[in-house]
Amino acid sequence: MPKSKKKPAGPPRRPAAVPPAAPCPCGRAATYGDCCAPFHQGSAAAPTAEWLMRSRYSAFAVGDTGYLLRTWHPSTRPAALDLEPAQRWTRLEILGATGGSAFHTEGTVEFRAHYTLHGHADSQHEHSRFVRQDGAWVYLDALPDA
Repeated sequence: MPKSKKKPAGPPRRPAAVPPAAPCPCGRAATYGDCCAPFHQGSAAAPTAEWLMRSRYSAFAVGDTGYLLRTWHPSTRPAALDLEPAQRWTRLEILGATGGSAFHTEGTVEFRAHYTLHGHADSQHEHSRFVRQDGAWVYLDALPDA
């Protein structure tokens, strides 16, 4: 019998769009449609710094670079954002938060974002700073490690 030829794998693709009824990537006990999707679609704004951080994590998970750029402070925002196509975000842990409520103008969120890249599991730990700009929460930058 002749050996079958395998087609080249080609470049990895971004995950398919998350259906509204699927669990939200941010880890809250809600569907994507009831949790982060309204923020991504622009029909709602994140009410706290933590919600913005969670919605940004979900945007990384679904490949929504437009939302990531829109919610990045203009003083630190890159001109463009290229996501790694092979990276799959798998879980978010919120480790702590300060400020960032409806009564604050700035806040921080410390988190660990888990992912796989080329079959290897890893995580990113960050202590992020958020500020209000024109009444909306935006990501400013990461605090230096202590």
